[in-house]
Amino acid sequence: MEEYPAKQVTENLDDPPNSRLFVVTSRSITEDELRESFSVFGDIQGVWVVKDKQTKESKGISYVKFAKSSQACLAMEEMHGKVLMEATKPIKVFIAQSRSSTRHRDVEDEELTRIFVMIPKTFSEEDLKNTFKEYGDIEYCVIIKNKFTGESKGLGYVRYYKPSQAALAIENCDKTYRAILAEPRSKAATTEEYSGGGARGDYTGGAESMNLYTFPMGDPGSYQGMDHRSGDFTRCLMMSTRAALTQEQIFALFDLIPGMEYCELQRDAYGMSKGHAMIRYGNLGSAVYAKEKLNGFEYPPGNRLVVNYVDDGEDRSSPVSRMAMQFVATQMISSVWNGPSTSQVMKPPGFSAVSSVSRIQTDVNLPPPKKLAPPDSKAKERLFVVFSPSPLPPDVLEDVFCRFGSLIEVHLVPGRKVGYMKYADKQCADEAMAALHGHVVNGVKMKVMLADPPREESHKRPRTY
Repeated sequence: MEEYPAKQVTENLDDPPNSRLFVVTSRSITEDELRESFSVFGDIQGVWVVKDKQTKESKGISYVKFAKSSQACLAMEEMHGKVLMEATKPIKVFIAQSRSSTRHRDVEDEELTRIFVMIPKTFSEEDLKNTFKEYGDIEYCVIIKNKFTGESKGLGYVRYYKPSQAALAIENCDKTYRAILAEPRSKAATTEEYSGGGARGDYTGGAESMNLYTFPMGDPGSYQGMDHRSGDFTRCLMMSTRAALTQEQIFALFDLIPGMEYCELQRDAYGMSKGHAMIRYGNLGSAVYAKEKLNGFEYPPGNRLVVNYVDDGEDRSSPVSRMAMQFVATQMISSVWNGPSTSQVMKPPGFSAVSSVSRIQTDVNLPPPKKLAPPDSKAKERLFVVFSPSPLPPDVLEDVFCRFGSLIEVHLVPGRKVGYMKYADKQCADEAMAALHGHVVNGVKMKVMLADPPREESHKRPRTY
């Protein structure tokens, strides 16, 4: 079945997003009658009646394309359930799913009424409401806050009663708010999404909505890595992972690089992670730095992250734009590749060292590294560590446990998820145990306990197996 005549250029049918209607009518309704009925809501760019290939008769399904999303949404709100011609059944009107979508249903109203905005951190919910109320009646406003400090993250949601109101806000609000349609909440989401901490819902995605106000989110495998020599750098990154990382883990990882504006873990219709996330930075330098430092990084150990650039929609066609982009990217790549031994290495604010970005991700404040004790030192205390889900690499463990002083060596038990840390000073071992027990390093939770003292030599015959 052909939805559209072959001569029709279909590339722009979803530009702008959610501007095309799916209409169920009586088979007697013609294209001209549809155009006349819907033209009162705005500029119609096309009307297509789906016909049977053999008989050429209408199937009672049509598409109406508007110039603006707000026009399509208003037409849907006003025309759904109306009777176009006498003796015909009421029509059904929906926003059509994008042509690249893999879903088998059209867009629901709930997916079209909530917008995601970037706001000044000084904004209160009343400020947010006053800013966006000119576009329609607001059901609620929510400001996303840090769950530890209670401070605004400079992000918020605005929920309207009607899709046309949300579309008007996106089309007409100040561009500094970077308004987009929010991903729908999953069925498993609860009101804790809007608590002071934000919990799971700081940037949660929901059902597979193919929300085209956001960046296109198809199969992550279809996004090709961009060669740095081509100049195709963007401020937007796509991260893919095989491990079940949470929104909070991804946010904490990419937030290490200053300038992150947006981070969203994509979820399926059941609220489960789809294995990829979209991250956007406020400047090209931060995005290039994040790509170079985190692409291929194992987090948690054994799970190698894949980070690629994604088209962010910015116009880079002018020679000046391309030259500026090449210049910034070249400087950033140079600083990353030269390594910490050169004077040009980039150290953004908040970074103690470049290695801290790529080696240690933890939920505990660690002291700076200290030198290891001489290997021939006598062990005054041993710590027994249990890892979940898998052991950390010895070099990472050494980096973490040496920070408390007098660490002699790290020993992992082959084939088991346990290890021993030998210390030359009992107090240092006790401090390490107190600081690290029950905490997470690079996605691995550790139980840190005092090890049993070595057994005295026995006169029993040694085992021979």
